[in-house]
Amino acid sequence: MNKNADFIAVLKYRTTEEGGRKTPAYSGYRPQVKFSFQKIQTSGQQTFINKKIVYPGEIVEAEIKIISVEIFKNCLEEGMNFEFREGDRIIGTGQIIKILNEKLRK
Repeated sequence: MNKNADFIAVLKYRTTEEGGRKTPAYSGYRPQVKFSFQKIQTSGQQTFINKKIVYPGEIVEAEIKIISVEIFKNCLEEGMNFEFREGDRIIGTGQIIKILNEKLRK
């Protein structure tokens, strides 16, 4: 487990037809993460668990490391949903299954 990860989430990548990526994502990929309660997005590095590559339409568990921890301090909870994006395009959705960084816990 990545000791620097902030939380673990289940990620569902949209298919290309749903507006998702046309190419696979590799572990370490850093799309923007967007929570519905906050206008600000943050970079969120995805380290896939038990996989190196995820193709459009696939579901994977990943450790997520966000850049802007202070902005999201005391705001996150297990079960919370979020989007991950490339610019304005939503390429997938996620759900927090375990918070690792206690500063983020609501």
